[in-house]
Amino acid sequence: MRDKFAFSSGVPDMHETLSSFSEQFRDGPPKPEIKPETAKESERTDEPKCGWFWFRPMYLQQFRTAKWALFWLCWTGAMQGMVVNGFVNVVITTIERRFGLRSSQTGLIAGGYDIASFLTLVPVSYLGGRSKASKPRYIGIGVVVLGLGSLLFASPHYIAGPYRGGQQSENICQRVTNTSSRSLSCNGSVGQIDQEPYSGLYLTIFLMAQLLHGAGSAPFYTLGVTYLDENVSKKMSSVYVGIFYTMAIIGPALGYVVGGELLKLYTDFITVDPSEIGLTPNSNVWVGAWWIGFLAAAVICFVIAIPILAFPAALPGSEKLAKERVSEAHQKPEQPSSSDRGEAFSKIRELPRALTDLLGNPGFFMLNLAGASEGLLIAGFAAFLPKLIENQFNVSPSSAALLMGLVTVPAGGGGTFLGGYLIKRFNLPCSGILKFCLLATASCIAFTLCFVLNCPNLNFAGVTVPYSDQTKKSFSLDSTCNNGCGCSRSEFSPICGVDGITYYSPCHAGCYQGTRINNVEVYSDCTCIREPPINLTTGGNVISYEAINTTCNTSCSYLWPFITLAFCNMFITFLCTMPALSATLRVVRDDQRSFALGIQWIKVRILGTIPAPMVFGALIDDTCILWNGTCDGGGSCLVYDNLYMSRYMLALAFIGKAASLLFFFLAWWTYIPPNRRVTQNSREEPTTTLMLNDTQHEGPTTPATINPIIDP
Repeated sequence: MRDKFAFSSGVPDMHETLSSFSEQFRDGPPKPEIKPETAKESERTDEPKCGWFWFRPMYLQQFRTAKWALFWLCWTGAMQGMVVNGFVNVVITTIERRFGLRSSQTGLIAGGYDIASFLTLVPVSYLGGRSKASKPRYIGIGVVVLGLGSLLFASPHYIAGPYRGGQQSENICQRVTNTSSRSLSCNGSVGQIDQEPYSGLYLTIFLMAQLLHGAGSAPFYTLGVTYLDENVSKKMSSVYVGIFYTMAIIGPALGYVVGGELLKLYTDFITVDPSEIGLTPNSNVWVGAWWIGFLAAAVICFVIAIPILAFPAALPGSEKLAKERVSEAHQKPEQPSSSDRGEAFSKIRELPRALTDLLGNPGFFMLNLAGASEGLLIAGFAAFLPKLIENQFNVSPSSAALLMGLVTVPAGGGGTFLGGYLIKRFNLPCSGILKFCLLATASCIAFTLCFVLNCPNLNFAGVTVPYSDQTKKSFSLDSTCNNGCGCSRSEFSPICGVDGITYYSPCHAGCYQGTRINNVEVYSDCTCIREPPINLTTGGNVISYEAINTTCNTSCSYLWPFITLAFCNMFITFLCTMPALSATLRVVRDDQRSFALGIQWIKVRILGTIPAPMVFGALIDDTCILWNGTCDGGGSCLVYDNLYMSRYMLALAFIGKAASLLFFFLAWWTYIPPNRRVTQNSREEPTTTLMLNDTQHEGPTTPATINPIIDP
């Protein structure tokens, strides 16, 4: 047949011509030649653009890069940490004093973030994690919700009206015939001074604001990390994510420092000069401008949301990175083909089996319990350690917040970084990591002794020390020296007498005269103070006074030793976070890592971070020895028992660390490395090694699939 189609000499063979023609059409019909400029224009047309709705100008497309996405995501992480872990923890004591809340109630407020995050993280992660979903859109909406929560958190400042506490000059002793005329009254009579009508309203507002904080922050550390990972190379992914988490650690530190400085401003500084009412930041009834930080955070969040919402669902080059990632993933054995619906149904049916398999892993189960006990301590002390420092060592709220900020950055950030570095530096196997966590937790128990350091209780007349006419068993704020003054319990204005004793108010000290000297209130003619007055020369005049409008200082020098030991405790605690996470990933199979982290996250929230603030707050309330009663039966605590507060915190820290030590030990004790399993099986059956090599990709029941992770 071939000879029939042959031409004479000098003419190409028809068979060769057809073969050449078929080679050109093997991959389809010939495509028109596209110039480089036209190719770039078509590529730009197909790629998603930056912008909002239909407004997507070309000059915005230069910001469509992973670096700009990282820049704005770093702002979201910093703002979340600053608001939730910074501002909220700083103002706990202040809002208790301002709105008559108890520590158990503010603990519920602090736990509201984890409650909302727990309820919204799963649906947000699922919906936002779909291939066609726009992750920046979910993140941007989350930033807006975070800003709304901050705006709502600051709203009680405007609802409650001006703060009128601490006006000592109006609370001096006045001789009255009816001593009950100035007592606490809830019907609008004279005795009602600065009593909030219903503290439950403010509790509800604060709780709703924290729920918005938790719901808004849900997509940050799930979709945000995924978005960065999808749009950068595998080599640069860890760098981008590391920068993002670094800003998330710096945020709480900035919140402590900035929030503490704002507390030095008077809460109504716009309309009231605190010097006119004799108040200073060191006054016991001082209420700082707690609300400014939340308003500023709300404005910044609304601004940040604008560029984040402009980012497309995928950045240029993400498709190429996805193909490379898929090609690596295809190194796994191919699964039998099935329809999408059948595959999804199969995964749903396998969910109980996967959950049972994880819960039956003793090492994973014990690591979860260790994480829950550590989370309980971290969440509890993050919320109430500033309050502990403030009351135990008699420092101002701004100073306590500054100390927390100085401790949090090097201890939290440095411990987290060093823990991950040591694991990678020494290339520890899983059993070595568990031993590392075990030894670090054991050494950390010694530093819980910092809570043994407690200062003596404040000498408070009628509370911790009796009046001169009282016995040690019959403490009361009422005495014969102030019996005719008609003092009101609603007017808490502590003063310090020359006898070194703090009195509930000038009225309770029996003081009949008050004078303002250099914006400081001094009092004289105090019948309850037995010590001779102090003479003060000012403006050429000699003034004698017996009390000043502040609480007495305590002779306690344990503050800096406590800060040092607390720093060591926090540093070692965070030193175990990355190793414990790495151990969690190593004790489970490769195909169960994501599911294992989700299960661990649920356990840590339910058993640790959600109940922690409420447990700590209830125990702190139990140490209160003087309450400021309100009309609705609530009220904040005015004086705490330092000894019992110290012992309660010591018990919580010691029990929590001991539980972590036990769980880390059980995780190490029950963990069986894959090599040991192979050795044990090889003794029983010589062909086990060959069988493992042949079947190591067959299914989840093969022990050889549990391989240690080289890079944590």
